[in-house]
Amino acid sequence: MSIEFKRHRRLRQSANMRALVRENYLHIEDLIYPIFVAEGENIKKEISSMPGIYNFSLDRLGEEMDEVQSLGIKSVLLFGLPLEKDECGTQAFHDHGIVQEGIRFIKKNYPDMVVIADTCLCEYTSHGHCGVVEEGKVLNDESLELLVKTAVSQAEAGADIIAPSNMMDGFVAAIRKGLDEAGFLETPIMSYGVKYSSAFYGPFREAADSTPQFGDRKAYQMDPANRLEALREAESDVAEGADFLIVKPGLPYLDIVRDMKNALKLPIVIYNVSGEYSMVKAAAQNGWIDEEKIVMEMLVGMKRAGADLIMTYFAKDAAKMLREQ
Repeated sequence: MSIEFKRHRRLRQSANMRALVRENYLHIEDLIYPIFVAEGENIKKEISSMPGIYNFSLDRLGEEMDEVQSLGIKSVLLFGLPLEKDECGTQAFHDHGIVQEGIRFIKKNYPDMVVIADTCLCEYTSHGHCGVVEEGKVLNDESLELLVKTAVSQAEAGADIIAPSNMMDGFVAAIRKGLDEAGFLETPIMSYGVKYSSAFYGPFREAADSTPQFGDRKAYQMDPANRLEALREAESDVAEGADFLIVKPGLPYLDIVRDMKNALKLPIVIYNVSGEYSMVKAAAQNGWIDEEKIVMEMLVGMKRAGADLIMTYFAKDAAKMLREQ
């Protein structure tokens, strides 16, 4: 042939050759597994829109943690479902709140597990919003005071990392100051610094019973159409003392993950959220896709986009797949 071209297929001709030049890998250590802890007894309730994911009471949490630890997963993210809710989300910062007790249980029985506490109010407020509400509006500065109390109570319970997810302006600065003043200078903050107002959260709201009772969260979570705004939000959180930065959701925002990785010098976390999980599970249950291949391709794609860590409901499934490889 008289034409000239490059032979890229030379590096794809066998499994070993492909492995030799593979650029990105998923490791079990990259995975963070979200767990829902519910007040009550003898609770293991499957979330209807999230097959394989359950709400656990403390007396049954050990069943889940035994499996998580046996699979080699090193970190979990705790959400709480209280029996009582009020306007201020008091159970979020109660010394014996459900997340606080969940943290104590895990740190006592699985001391090497890294426990990340989701620091928000929406699961604990009667109105379902992430802060103090007055005349139908979520107040920013008044909400910060409650978020600081929540973060400090979680640190006192033994949380290794505080992960505020409320998207109030100044939340990282306020929590950092509160933690430092309470003596938790070494407790890092994993900020949900880039959190979009997304329809992909739907199944989570069933799992955590956190659907807003009025309106939506668009006044404090980000517009999905915006990219530069994410950089402004992230830069503020870094300046205020964030140690990690979360991009949430995952799949529709891989471009944002890459922007964060290119611009910032701290670990980038992606949250592979409930809607992403449920879509894959539903398609797999209908026989439309190969679930294992889809999950691994999706998670590797998140690593390729720049994520250092992945919060995912697929963590146990992925850990099993990685062990089999």
